[in-house]
Amino acid sequence: MSIEKTTEPPAPVAVTKTAAPGGGGPLRPQKEGQVLNAFSHGILVVWAVMVVLPLLWAVMTSFKDDGAIFGSPWSLPDKLHFDNWSRAWTEANMSDYFLNTVLVVGGSLIGTLALGSMAAYVLARFDFPGNRFIYYLFVGGMSFPIMLALVPLFYVVNNMGLLNTIHGLILVYIAYSLPFTVFFLTAFFRTLPSSVAEAAFVDGASHSRTFFQVMLPMAKPGLISVGIFNFLGQWNQYMLPTVLNTDPDKRVLTQGLVQLAVSQGYKGDWSGLFAGLVMAMLPVLAAYIVFQRQVVQGLTAGALK
Repeated sequence: MSIEKTTEPPAPVAVTKTAAPGGGGPLRPQKEGQVLNAFSHGILVVWAVMVVLPLLWAVMTSFKDDGAIFGSPWSLPDKLHFDNWSRAWTEANMSDYFLNTVLVVGGSLIGTLALGSMAAYVLARFDFPGNRFIYYLFVGGMSFPIMLALVPLFYVVNNMGLLNTIHGLILVYIAYSLPFTVFFLTAFFRTLPSSVAEAAFVDGASHSRTFFQVMLPMAKPGLISVGIFNFLGQWNQYMLPTVLNTDPDKRVLTQGLVQLAVSQGYKGDWSGLFAGLVMAMLPVLAAYIVFQRQVVQGLTAGALK
């Protein structure tokens, strides 16, 4: 009985190419990438310092007294003067301005997202005569300067009896924010899969039920992103309330800060002014810090799908 021996060929040996000491050919792209990476990180660090330092300085200054603000503006406060905040909240009427701003921005944000999402869904999902014309009307609204509309807008709001009212300002904010909202959400709804909506129709769902129960939850990242952008713009809006809201009892935070700067400037209460500034700034920072991941997700969802 003969035994046959089988021999397997030796496994190939991986050969790694190393760059010659004097050549530097394969190492050049790696070095260029490292230089570019270091340069981009340096730019980001400089940008972060330019943004964060003024915010930290404003918060630190809000806890100082007036003498320390001018005597040692860059040093830490000797103690935390919480009376600056209480004085700005009560004596400077920041509490009333804050409440008015919450009512105006909250109502306008809900109305903007509701109307904008419905309009964007129809423009993105249904073909009908005039679809593109209506879409480009919204796009053109983004390029229209608000300064040109202030005078006719004042007379329109006055003739409707909505001047110096909270609900009148809410309606103006909604109209001001709708073009960008429709433009943003239309592109987002186009990225959503049509098969899900078709499956809902097969199951007997109506168009409204499909929108509110199927498509709108899928558009949550886009809604959060455009909601944050609208919140920032509406919270910091100054021109529209200055023209359309001249009642001192219904001023919003931006108007209140200007009034506080004028009045406290003559009194020399700079600590109260910085406390009011930080009060108006904190909700915006908190909203962005909480929803920053959703904002990035909503902005990149269209590119990833």
